[in-house]
Amino acid sequence: MTRRININDLLKQIPGPATRAWPDGEPFADGLSNGTMSVELFAPRGRDFQKPHDQDELYIVVGGRAQFTHNGETSNVRNGDVLFVPAGDSHNFDRISPDFVTWVVFWGRKGGE
Repeated sequence: MTRRININDLLKQIPGPATRAWPDGEPFADGLSNGTMSVELFAPRGRDFQKPHDQDELYIVVGGRAQFTHNGETSNVRNGDVLFVPAGDSHNFDRISPDFVTWVVFWGRKGGE
């Protein structure tokens, strides 16, 4: 069985509810999952407040640009880039363009593969 998600449908869900971690509303929407794998759409606006995750993750940038800091090293990212972040690593986006959107794929056991 093929499961399908659509970026435009998920963008309509962002921002989600305001939380302590995301006072301007959650900048992500759940897409699909299977086993340990899950896919989200992430579209932060302003500040990126995320904390390290307990699974490995892959970002697939599909719109806009930003600066990405991973373990203290900063690089410019844009539409078409793919980023890998091992579980537990510190990372965030900054200088985020208004059209920045990325898929995030989480997978594997807690602590990473």
